[in-house]
Amino acid sequence: MTTDVAAVLERMRATDAGLPYGDGVAVFTRVYACVTGEVERRLAGGEFTDRAVAARLAVRFAGRYLAAVEDDAAGRRPPACWRPLFTLRAHPGVRPLQFALAGINAHVGHDLALAVLDTCRATGLGIGALEADFDRIGEVLTAIEERVREDLMPGPDLLEAADPLTHLVGSWSLARARDAAWAAARLLWALRDSPAAYDECVSRLDAGVGLVGRLLLTPARCGRQSSGSSTGASSS
Repeated sequence: MTTDVAAVLERMRATDAGLPYGDGVAVFTRVYACVTGEVERRLAGGEFTDRAVAARLAVRFAGRYLAAVEDDAAGRRPPACWRPLFTLRAHPGVRPLQFALAGINAHVGHDLALAVLDTCRATGLGIGALEADFDRIGEVLTAIEERVREDLMPGPDLLEAADPLTHLVGSWSLARARDAAWAAARLLWALRDSPAAYDECVSRLDAGVGLVGRLLLTPARCGRQSSGSSTGASSS
């Protein structure tokens, strides 16, 4: 299954290569490639409770994002959680940090919970069996998010312009998003035999995460400026 993680990583790199460097989807894709590369490294190092199950979770998690990208490129309607990023991906007033956090919000807030359910169905395991590996993937996300904030936040010379941005991105927490994703996964697991309630819960989750994403992408008053980054997530 580690080879499957490598395959989705290559798909991410191909997606990034086909987009303008400052495109909002490209910014998030580069961040996500860093996450997936770190998951691949930890899988190879035996850091997960069940390597095969963790790899399945990582692949299904990534697959939901890649499917949304493909839907958008083909003119199909992606999930509501991804629409703000796809719609505002070229907006000159949205900074790279906002694109990165909006993508993390959509992927963790919506896709992660559904990927847990996908993995439970594929493996026949109960949700409790995935909790430890869910937490380990969350640790990787947290480490990358810290780097993203450090690398993409405007420098002191832009402090006045960045003040509203600081407030905006400081209002969103990955830790809370992870906790909410696990709570959503548990709720969906409990509703798995009640299709109507399950579908309504998924729909409302999607819409709510999409609303947060739209707020995260509120345009700053000034245009984008280039910034270097170890994640490669900067604007042109």
